[in-house]
Amino acid sequence: MPIILLVASNVFMTFAWYGHLAYKSKPLWIVILASWGIALFEYCFAVPANRIGSAVYSTAELKTMQEVITFTVFIAFSVFYLKEAITLQHVVGFVLIAIGAGVVFRA
Repeated sequence: MPIILLVASNVFMTFAWYGHLAYKSKPLWIVILASWGIALFEYCFAVPANRIGSAVYSTAELKTMQEVITFTVFIAFSVFYLKEAITLQHVVGFVLIAIGAGVVFRA
């Protein structure tokens, strides 16, 4: 359950932080308010994910999961929403982060 909640949280987080880049003509104050509204839903998923997850995972493991999920969601968001290409450098960087996550979970 924590993983599903973290994925949902990260979808909202990514839209709150980066969704406005598709609307650069909108005034900054409008996108800030919209981002705050979206971020509320992010917190509604993230807080329970961490509360429930802390019964099974350490805080370091929860944070590591959240970061790997963030990159996965962000890659899909970049490609499908912002129409940005993912380069080999992006893939290599993500793999290195995933290796780091593996280290955390083996500790």
